[in-house]
Amino acid sequence: MTHTSVKTAGAGLAAAALLLLAGATPSAHADTGNWLMLSVSHGENTTAGAAGGTLLRCDPPGGDHPHAQDACAQLSAADGRITALPAEDALCPMIYAPVTAHAEGMWRDRPVTWTETFPNTCTLRAHTGALFALDGT
Repeated sequence: MTHTSVKTAGAGLAAAALLLLAGATPSAHADTGNWLMLSVSHGENTTAGAAGGTLLRCDPPGGDHPHAQDACAQLSAADGRITALPAEDALCPMIYAPVTAHAEGMWRDRPVTWTETFPNTCTLRAHTGALFALDGT
């Protein structure tokens, strides 16, 4: 058995400070199971995981996602693979106003990192369903 000890309290405080500076909450990233930090930004080639985001927890559905129940059900049906979410039929305008969606977290103890740019918000919603319906509509 290997034991690791910290000789000063300063190391623990430094680690906590780094988590806070990174915008992470220790409980969100220490969990195993099903959780994702989701964000949508306007434009192409935006920084993945830019400041902010919405926490989606599944098992049970929760976090601060406005449609957690539906998003978790859709992800469960796709085994956590965002690219496997079924596209919905939608009549989207042919207006180019790109949005970039980003997800990072864990699904069934597997790390998830996903980023994709869509031509507009309508197309994003058609391809990702409730998962990136972050504005409550």
